[in-house]
Amino acid sequence: MLLKSAFLAAATLSSSALAAFGLTKSGNNIVVDAGSSNALVFTVNANNCDLTSIKYRDEELQSTAKYSHISSGLGSATVKYETISSQYIKVTCTTSTLTHYLVVKSGDSTIYMATHTTAEPSVGELRFIARLSSTKLPLEYPFGVVSTTKGATSTVEGSDVFVVDGQIRSKFYSSERFIDDTTHCVYRDGTDSIHACFLMNSYSYEASSGGPFFRDINTNNGGDYTSLYFYMNSGHVQTEKYRQGLHGPYALAFTRSGVPEGGSKMDTSFFANLGIRDYIAPSGRGTVSGTATGVSSSFQRVLHWYNDAAQYWAYVSSSGSFTSPPMRPGTYSQVLYQGEFKVKAISVTVSTGKTTTANIAADTQTKNSLWRIGEWDGQPKGFRNADKQLRMHPSDSRMASWGPLTYTVGSSSLDSVPMAIVKGMNPLTIKFTSSSTAAAMLRIGTTLSFAGCRPAVVVNSWSARGPPAPTKIDSRGLTRGAYRGFGEVYDYAVPAGTLVRGSNSVTVSCLSGSSGQRFLAPNVILDAIELFR
Repeated sequence: MLLKSAFLAAATLSSSALAAFGLTKSGNNIVVDAGSSNALVFTVNANNCDLTSIKYRDEELQSTAKYSHISSGLGSATVKYETISSQYIKVTCTTSTLTHYLVVKSGDSTIYMATHTTAEPSVGELRFIARLSSTKLPLEYPFGVVSTTKGATSTVEGSDVFVVDGQIRSKFYSSERFIDDTTHCVYRDGTDSIHACFLMNSYSYEASSGGPFFRDINTNNGGDYTSLYFYMNSGHVQTEKYRQGLHGPYALAFTRSGVPEGGSKMDTSFFANLGIRDYIAPSGRGTVSGTATGVSSSFQRVLHWYNDAAQYWAYVSSSGSFTSPPMRPGTYSQVLYQGEFKVKAISVTVSTGKTTTANIAADTQTKNSLWRIGEWDGQPKGFRNADKQLRMHPSDSRMASWGPLTYTVGSSSLDSVPMAIVKGMNPLTIKFTSSSTAAAMLRIGTTLSFAGCRPAVVVNSWSARGPPAPTKIDSRGLTRGAYRGFGEVYDYAVPAGTLVRGSNSVTVSCLSGSSGQRFLAPNVILDAIELFR
């Protein structure tokens, strides 16, 4: 994928001559020239803010089937443009509830963007879609063909899950956790390679919803065009209300030298000089630092800050220290995660120009664990098909059998436990021995519930009272590569005398009054199961 340095040197010499930085307007077309050595010239429709042409090195990359735009297109907008300090061009598109900015720096083959909202778009999805030529940019990074649906021969589910070359693929399978999503691309390889990539830093997801582990659609070659997405808000396994305000900056970068870096490598501090609504420069922000304790270093440790206006995250270092990104002033919930499992929350106030110290320690519980299946990490890691579910449909032939399965404590592998329990399909049986008939507690952790499913438990001949239905998430999860919801944990008090000395069994199935077909039946994704006193 990456070009050798010798070829890069030759390509630089042969690239188109440095173009003239500036913009022109002709009829309804606003033409922006970035003045870059690898020339980037794009055209904005002055009536609705659609990008109708994107030329890189004189090659048209914009699809002719549909244009590129915010949401599903604004329909109409007030579009203004200006040159600032002879270094920047800013195009501003305004509707009654949304302002979208397109910015270029002189000499840079990148379109920087930001989107300010006061209400969610009527379609319920706040996103930018670059609809690019599928013949010129057919490939997807970083997860490859799992989301390439070009050449589909049949539909598996809805209008977005398809069979291609015997595999089940969907645009949903291109997702990555927000905390890890700093670059995703569509591209072509070879001596004339081009990458078109969305780049994100800590500002980009600031006003999105869902937290560090949320994931959404990133790429899809659907045949007519290749879509490159930046999702800010959507109803895809939505776990918190939408935030409004300034989303971004984020950037659409074009390069001939492989995959560019986002994250801390992406400097957008120049936005402070551009008159962007609600943009707060680093000097107007504060940070939080401290030490996180009580979580084993064998787990990934994450800090998450959020309030109604903004969200941020950071990994904890190997020594246990952490520092937040630059944050908007205000009071935040600060959450420590063991993997993706919440273990502590405190409140912290961020002040302009200051670093606040906020050490945090995981809550500890003392219990006599008789056995545990899986780890309390908020993920179905290690369970059957969990290594595949993010990138393929549960009915795909590459999936292992979903069961019914039996797990024997002390001898079975985690792969004997399905990552999801589906109503009417695969109850799980757990076999174990006990030396006591004393009362016990069975705890079952789940990561995501669909259609009201929660664990129904039978211990030997005793049936536990069913817990109330969990908070509804009105979205597919298991079938679209999502596993994270509200993360309910259920406790079942097992009365004395229920367990017997010797062999015992627990059956876990799906309790729900609703119904559905196959993997769209009520289901629940597992985190861990533990029996303790």
